[in-house]
Amino acid sequence: MADITRRLGWRHLRGAPTAHIRHHRSGKLVHDGPGLSFWFRSLTAALSEVPVDDRELAMTFHARTADFQDVAVQATVTYRVSDPAVAAARLDFSIDPDTGVWRGAPLEQLGTLLTETAQQHALDVLARTPLAAALVDGVTSVRERVAAGLAAEPRLPATGIEIVAVRVIALRPEPEVERALRTPARELIQQEADRATYERRAVAVERERTIAENELASKIELARREEQLVEQRGTNTRREAEENAAADKVRAEAEATRTVRLAEAEAARSVRLAAAEAERAVKLSEAEAAGQVRLADAEARRTERLTEAEAARTVRLAEAEAARAVQLARAEAESARAVGEARAQAQAAWLRVHADVDVTTLHALTGTRLAENLPHIDSVTVSPDVLTGLLAKLGVRE
Repeated sequence: MADITRRLGWRHLRGAPTAHIRHHRSGKLVHDGPGLSFWFRSLTAALSEVPVDDRELAMTFHARTADFQDVAVQATVTYRVSDPAVAAARLDFSIDPDTGVWRGAPLEQLGTLLTETAQQHALDVLARTPLAAALVDGVTSVRERVAAGLAAEPRLPATGIEIVAVRVIALRPEPEVERALRTPARELIQQEADRATYERRAVAVERERTIAENELASKIELARREEQLVEQRGTNTRREAEENAAADKVRAEAEATRTVRLAEAEAARSVRLAAAEAERAVKLSEAEAAGQVRLADAEARRTERLTEAEAARTVRLAEAEAARAVQLARAEAESARAVGEARAQAQAAWLRVHADVDVTTLHALTGTRLAENLPHIDSVTVSPDVLTGLLAKLGVRE
């Protein structure tokens, strides 16, 4: 695809080396060739881009042989556009002047043309060939026929198309037919495998018989040698028993002598150990007695020191407690004296304040103080007699 850029109403096209560009302006050919680069106006330009590189077209189609068997053909056709001017005139290779994309699908049209043409020639040759011959020589015959048919096709040169190569990859029958065709070959291979197996088994049986005969001869020879070995073992065992008896006698005598010597040495050692143990016990008793005496003396001295320390501590505590009691008594006396003086001064001030007050005011203050010191009274019941007496007193005063 060509690369098109925009600049102030103009367009710039840059083509690839494998693309043939044709530029017409007002019906006249202005630029023509591969790998061009030029400026143009989109309103007056008609552009075509024709690929001139080799292209591969893969195709797969089905055909029927002379014995009415379906086969699948896989082939590849390599082609190129040899005459871009003719191809641009016969097929729509025009591109959009703004995007550089083909307006149509020219390569699909070429693919359809080549596929149908190749399929026509392949069907023609396979329709006259049996399945077995087609599977053996069909690839070559189909390739040659398709190549010759495409080379002789008049429409391809008229379109500017050149066929480079034709390859037929495979001719395959249907899966069931392919399995059926493989069966005889498989049977032959299986028969060869079975015959080889039987021959191998026969050789193995012959070898096993030879091995068995060799093993039997070996067993007979081994039995004869084993008999000789048993006789030799008996002689050796008897000689070994005699030598063992003599050796046991010597060992018994040596063991008895050794036991006596060990007993004597053990007795002497026991005597020495007993004397040493008695002496050690005496020394331990003396050391333990001396240690107990020293411990008793140390404990007495320690007890005496503890008693003296406890007595001194008790005396110090008593003295501190007495000093503390004296200080507390002095503090309480001083506090009581200060409180008494403060109360006396307050009482004197109170008396000075109330010395000039009349009797009625004093009675009211007295009642107030009395009311403050009275206990809490929930309710008061005033009888008519009390109320009459109070009223009478009030009247007399007036």
